[in-house]
Amino acid sequence: MNVRIALANVRVGKDSKESLDIALETIAQAGSLEAAIVCFPESFVPGYRIGNTRVECDINFLERAWSAVDQAARKARIAVILGTERQDGDRRVISARVTNSDGELLGFQDKVQLDPSEEGVYSPGSERRVFQCGDMTFGIVICHEGWRYPETVRSAARSGAQIVFHPHTELVEGAGVQPSGFADPLNSFHEKAALCRAAENTCYFATVNNAIHGASTTSAVVSPDGTLLAHHPYGQHGLLVSDIDLSKATGFLAHRLKSASSLHIAN
Repeated sequence: MNVRIALANVRVGKDSKESLDIALETIAQAGSLEAAIVCFPESFVPGYRIGNTRVECDINFLERAWSAVDQAARKARIAVILGTERQDGDRRVISARVTNSDGELLGFQDKVQLDPSEEGVYSPGSERRVFQCGDMTFGIVICHEGWRYPETVRSAARSGAQIVFHPHTELVEGAGVQPSGFADPLNSFHEKAALCRAAENTCYFATVNNAIHGASTTSAVVSPDGTLLAHHPYGQHGLLVSDIDLSKATGFLAHRLKSASSLHIAN
């Protein structure tokens, strides 16, 4: 069973409203390319607050933005994973909001494992789930937790996810390594981790970054055997569209993990 997915490797707007406008344009474009789902980077609307003074929004703006995204999804007949934030009481939580292709809200996946730099600005979520769109079952892990905590991806795969989406964002500070290709040995560990997340769980892994000048990571789709299926040019604004074969995402290796209760630790 083949499914077409789209990853929004798009530039960040100068403010929250422009980011929303970019999201709506991208949803329409992905729908015209007959993708079943499009995924945006972390906190794309209203924007990632760490190191960013341009993010100004309130719950009323977010609710209007989410409604506009739902309408765009319904019009384009495409499911949407929107990197966003939400209020949980007096707590601000990084989240991914999932809309089905009929414009109905499927739910949120909050970021459970925060990067240390995010503590004090955001609060952690507490639950993980998988989502169903048509024949595709998928999970979502957000930035730091997918890079540093393999258990997050394994949890989704063991719950039936054929693909795990990984919205992230990058703060570029100074001149770093300019990659010569995906998983460049001279680059940071991050893109190597993307290959591992797929291979160690026999599932697809789709990582999504913004279009940022000097970015060390880009949007990419990794096959269940850990090989690169497709990646987007570094720092370029656009859509990465890829067809995936769900029958290859068996979750075989994820399900082979023995529980701690079945292991004997020798003294």
